[in-house]
Amino acid sequence: MTEQAKKRPEFRNINFFKDLPTYRLPPAGIVSILHRISGLLMFILLPFILWMMDMSLTSEISFDGFTSVFAGPFGWFLKLVCLALIWAYLHHFCAGLRHLLMDLDIGLDKAAGRTSAAVVLALSLTLTLILGLKLFGAF
Repeated sequence: MTEQAKKRPEFRNINFFKDLPTYRLPPAGIVSILHRISGLLMFILLPFILWMMDMSLTSEISFDGFTSVFAGPFGWFLKLVCLALIWAYLHHFCAGLRHLLMDLDIGLDKAAGRTSAAVVLALSLTLTLILGLKLFGAF
């Protein structure tokens, strides 16, 4: 065993509050975790997505009811839920494209992985910001 291998710290019991906040996750790890979270979020909110689709496509009366819910007293909360869904879809889509490229053996080295992870994060957040501004009526 080399001298350097002996000097490495050994963690047997990781303290959640002490050790995990100081751990620096690489951008690819952040994208991977967020990809799973966004997929779970879309799965959990699937009934809400189906309700929105049903209300918006059934008739003009149901569409008016659908839009009035977003203008009601809890409209801001529903808009935040929609914004979370927008982010989840965009992030999951961008990260999925990244994974498909990696399946084609494109961008497998460390530098390309870091760059593609940063692009996924920047692109999904930028698109979410633009669509969020549209959702909340900025333009």
